[in-house]
Amino acid sequence: MRDLLSDPEGAAANDPEQRARELSKRELPKRFYKKAEAAKVDGGFAIHLDGRAVKTPAKATLLLPTLKLAEAVAVEWEAQEKEIDPGKMPLTRISNSAQDAVTSKFADVADEITRFVGNDALCYRADGPETLVTRQRELWDPVLNWAGYALGGVFVLIEGIIHKEQPEALLSSFRARLDALSPLQLSALHTATTLTGSAVLAYAVFEKRVTADEAWKAAFVEEDWNIERWGEDAEATNLRAYKRKEFDAAVLILSEA
Repeated sequence: MRDLLSDPEGAAANDPEQRARELSKRELPKRFYKKAEAAKVDGGFAIHLDGRAVKTPAKATLLLPTLKLAEAVAVEWEAQEKEIDPGKMPLTRISNSAQDAVTSKFADVADEITRFVGNDALCYRADGPETLVTRQRELWDPVLNWAGYALGGVFVLIEGIIHKEQPEALLSSFRARLDALSPLQLSALHTATTLTGSAVLAYAVFEKRVTADEAWKAAFVEEDWNIERWGEDAEATNLRAYKRKEFDAAVLILSEA
């Protein structure tokens, strides 16, 4: 499959939106297959293009742990028309990153996600106006309270942008939980974290404490508040729609892997 979906070095630690933009700038290869389908193989489920297995950029057979995920990845390949556009294949990209990068750099990626917790967006609160303050409190406090209880600590809330350290015991507890994830789950969790700005929200989705819609609403509370007052910007709306597709791909993996 050559390097159709190859990522730059260290892709697992990059912004998935930026990674997709970089991929989309490349000259796109032509679609060369008639049919994409999931296939049971040793070690899991592969994606076959006219009977030939899709390879990762590192030349390994791309493997998915469940039939449902493999079928979803196959749908991405089947949806390609005249050209193969990696920017429109988030499930494939997350899976490639998991297999080629996260597997060998698991601790580094887990550490980075934990650093997000130490600077989590849900901890940084507006100091006004009161309507925005109230909305943040309503959407964010239940998630932070659950996470703090689960992790055995209390998150420090900050008004404004001045950084304050979160309790080390809380961060250590969160980091320890990540060791139970598979590389694919960790890759998806990283994607959800970077898209929402909140590892707490991403982990709450993984633990089924909030739905994908609830997490997305919480992640964009300030943006939505501004839209209600000043209206929507078409470019921002399109970007947010693109990010939501990436987020939904990550959530599917977190719920099915």
